Amino acid sequence: MTDPDGRRAELEARNAAMREQVSSMLEGLQRQTAQLHDAQASALSATGDATSTDGLVTVRVNAAGIVTDTALSGSALRSSTPEKLARSFTEAAQSAARDARAKADAAVAPLQENVPDLPDLFPGAPSLSQLIPPAPEPSAPSTASKPAAEEDWDDFEPRSRFREDRW
Repeated sequence: MTDPDGRRAELEARNAAMREQVSSMLEGLQRQTAQLHDAQASALSATGDATSTDGLVTVRVNAAGIVTDTALSGSALRSSTPEKLARSFTEAAQSAARDARAKADAAVAPLQENVPDLPDLFPGAPSLSQLIPPAPEPSAPSTASKPAAEEDWDDFEPRSRFREDRW
């Protein structure tokens, strides 16, 4: 038979070791939660900036890829056509969106290292990496001609009181 005082001391030692282990796990969880919040805040506040290759247009987008600011070079309206300027806007916006996505991905990348995926833990479970699809590749700028109803801005003539027609 074992000594009751010895048994009690052994149980108290095991209990203290278990409490220390639980405390360490809780600290780790709190640290990881704080890191997750920081990474999420960084990802959500990511912005992307890009300038078109012709230098006419600069675009800034938010983390969702929504345009938040645009700027035209001083020569944009003098040295370009509406079609070329539209392509420059599209190019810059797509590049800025890719930039914002890369910054958001970089913010959460450290959290994804050495983390087991669901199929590793539960065979047959869907992969978490498939829940967030990769960013789609940007499409080529449209080369469609302008609608027939659209008037060319170069052909605009102001109304004159000397004209015969009453439009």
